[in-house]
Amino acid sequence: QVQVVESGGDLVQEGGSLTLSCTISGLNFGDYGMAWFRQTSNKEREAVSGLSFSGGSKYYSNSVKGRFAISRDNAKNTLYLQMNNLKPEDTGMYYCAVDSEIYTTGWNKPASEFNFWGQGTQVTVSS
Repeated sequence: QVQVVESGGDLVQEGGSLTLSCTISGLNFGDYGMAWFRQTSNKEREAVSGLSFSGGSKYYSNSVKGRFAISRDNAKNTLYLQMNNLKPEDTGMYYCAVDSEIYTTGWNKPASEFNFWGQGTQVTVSS
């Protein structure tokens, strides 16, 4: 059984930093591309960053490029999202997602093509 557990969300002031973590069990972690999505109350779930199964290719949405950094530690079965210079518009529920196929980039796919999701971790940025 695959389990996906996010952590690290918090309330921070504008300009602050957070690191989100996502620990995944029940699959061969190194075989899968993964992504971070976020969702606000008035928007659809949007992908903010993706990471290929090898870790060699990283992707970011325009809204977070230059401020967020995605990484993975295969030895710990953990995906990370380092978020710097946070803005109020970064506020939302952040989800970690595992691609439905192996050996992929984890990017440029709709949310429906990610098989496994965590429960989410809330990030709130105050101005």
